[in-house]
Amino acid sequence: MSLNLTILGCHSATPRVNAYPTSQYLEINNRHFLIDCGEGTQRQMRKYKVGLSKIDHIFISHLHGDHFYGLVGLLSTYGILSREKDLHIYGPKGIKEVTLLQLKISKSHAKYKIVFHELSSTKSELIFEDEKVSVKTIPLNHRIYTNGYLFNEKEKPKKLHMGNIGNYEEIGRADYLNIKAGKDITLSTGEIIPNNELTLPPKKALSFAFCSDTMYKPDIVPIIKDVDLLYHEATFLADREDLAKKTKHATSKQAAEIAKAAKAKKLIIGHYSGRYKDISLFQEEAQEIFENTELAIPGKLFTMQ
Repeated sequence: MSLNLTILGCHSATPRVNAYPTSQYLEINNRHFLIDCGEGTQRQMRKYKVGLSKIDHIFISHLHGDHFYGLVGLLSTYGILSREKDLHIYGPKGIKEVTLLQLKISKSHAKYKIVFHELSSTKSELIFEDEKVSVKTIPLNHRIYTNGYLFNEKEKPKKLHMGNIGNYEEIGRADYLNIKAGKDITLSTGEIIPNNELTLPPKKALSFAFCSDTMYKPDIVPIIKDVDLLYHEATFLADREDLAKKTKHATSKQAAEIAKAAKAKKLIIGHYSGRYKDISLFQEEAQEIFENTELAIPGKLFTMQ
């Protein structure tokens, strides 16, 4: 099991020289997801060697331009590249209308199928699940309807401890499925061999929470409790908490408070306002509350095993 997160863009509002709006590429348990798609996302994907063809699921947090204006360009590129696989897009109600209109007017959509999953619930809900990963929404509080996303690996079956199994002649291949399923084995003598003696513990399932634009919202903590990797927006420093509240954004201090309350393993902060020239101030402020805080920087890779 593994988790790899590549920051493609991490700044707020309009694109600037060397400042790209929000987009992230997540590889978790051999699944590949694109999260938000601000302008320039395609360029960043190519720059940081993210394979476009690997992505079958795109998650859009909300319909502010700096989080989805790169989407229609990416969809058009897929058409140019003769994509054939279905592409699933998850986002707020309205994303289907605006996307299909752009594609229709530009006549740039090709043959592949786009499946839209429009969201409107204000409660956390399961929106994707397969045998390896599940994805739930994290309802946020911004100026328009917004969701974060919680990605969870599913635990693999237990591995057989062949060294210990070899100590018991009666235990054969016919027992392996029961052992992997967590069952104890009873020998002909009546002796019960506990499952934990016959198996190796699986690697811990990893999780990643993406909390896009939102004001301070502590009621998300139960949803993201004990998350391994947390991204939380931090548009302003604490001295502009008044502006953060007015625009429904968060400060670096507030992001750290969420991470601490959730007992996250690591916090990443981003979505910096363009008014700040030295983003190291965000990290310094957050680390006063939550030490294991790192800055989102384009191209930066976060890996967990």
